[in-house]
Amino acid sequence: MREYIGIVKEALYEIDDLRASVEYDEEYMDGALSFINDLDAGVRTLLQSLEDGSYEFGKGELPFIEIVRNVSDNLLPFKHLFMRIELTHKQGLDEELPQD
Repeated sequence: MREYIGIVKEALYEIDDLRASVEYDEEYMDGALSFINDLDAGVRTLLQSLEDGSYEFGKGELPFIEIVRNVSDNLLPFKHLFMRIELTHKQGLDEELPQD
């Protein structure tokens, strides 16, 4: 679970980096303004549920994945990271249990 939380935190770092890029070059990154706040909120909600223990694997699609699918790779170059989060959400963790 710790690795999954780490991946979600990495996604938040990438979102923050994207936000900084938008602020630096608003004209070139203009399309990002339409989705960045919703994407950020969705990932933060996921992280909160992971940290407070209310998260459940495989319960439908993560709400922010629709945003990710509709954004071009040029605006969201780390799209693969979100797809990995979604795949793990759907398939769960394959953590090996300690052997006695």
